[in-house]
Amino acid sequence: MAYQNKQNDINFDEVINKPINPVLVEFVRGDLVESQHRGSVVVTDASGRIRFSVGDFQSSIFPRSAIKPLQALMLVETGAADTFGLDLSEIALACSSHSGSQKHVEILRKWLNKIGCDETDLTCGPSWPLENIENECIPKSDGLPSRLQDNCSGKHAALLTVAKHLNYPMYGYTRLDHPIQQNLLQLLEQMTDMDLMHAPKTIDGSGVPALAVSPEKFACAMARLVNPDMLTEKRKFAANRIVEAIIKHPFLFAGNKRFETRIIQACQGQVLLKAGSQGVYGAGFPKLGLGVALKIDDGSQKAAEIAMMQVLRIFDVLSERAKGMLLNILEPPIFTRSGEVVGVAKGVGPLTT
Repeated sequence: MAYQNKQNDINFDEVINKPINPVLVEFVRGDLVESQHRGSVVVTDASGRIRFSVGDFQSSIFPRSAIKPLQALMLVETGAADTFGLDLSEIALACSSHSGSQKHVEILRKWLNKIGCDETDLTCGPSWPLENIENECIPKSDGLPSRLQDNCSGKHAALLTVAKHLNYPMYGYTRLDHPIQQNLLQLLEQMTDMDLMHAPKTIDGSGVPALAVSPEKFACAMARLVNPDMLTEKRKFAANRIVEAIIKHPFLFAGNKRFETRIIQACQGQVLLKAGSQGVYGAGFPKLGLGVALKIDDGSQKAAEIAMMQVLRIFDVLSERAKGMLLNILEPPIFTRSGEVVGVAKGVGPLTT
């Protein structure tokens, strides 16, 4: 599936008439607004009823890695997880964009051994482990990059596990025409109520097909993940297990000092959320039965975090304890390299009402 840039494919009327999203986040240095970040947010229940919206929530986006918890449903629903004796730690890794720590790698290596595979069977490509400091990913390894350290290796291990369980060929498991990808497409269609076969498609950073969905439908799918009562019994069981795995293993789901890990730890079961590249977040509020889709137009991940914090505030899912633990990421100060505070990053406009 090679990328092609064809001028005739561009619908300029559609580009010109696309709604302009409101400014959701500002970075202020001194008395000057240094940058502004526009975006959209939509919150729905499992039936699709919109509970909150800001900006254009209908134009399709690539959820990227934010969709991984939905993709991981297949691992549990097919029986593959039980067949190979996977526990909640491995299921959390299937949903993750992990930091490639020694703990992540050890669990992944044992998982692959359970299904008769090894690192060479993964097609995600080698990566350095990541240590998240001030939201900058810095390589922290004296050795060589490996596929087990790649942040998408859990998803790839899950795909191989399901392929083994269903007796599908392992070769080409990332191709859209492979039966494992066709099964996954059908699952996502059912969760989003969208025709994804004819939706825009591309390839994500780890070589797996990426499907475009509307934020509204993505939010609804996340609501169904955390409130699965309307799903089939098999899928309901799978959804509950996915949510349990993520909430019980927030470190494996992301990593040390990572935004998702900190939020899930602080909120103690009130929030499940997953980042995707280019300023995307998908989230679910289990006790409220709601799903969230958030997209920052310019792809700023830091702005997406600040916007998501405002959504958590609006829906009152942050306890006083959680607010205390997360104070420095609700409105994070901007520092000089010597530690002087010179500004602040904050939610603005419709997210501050």
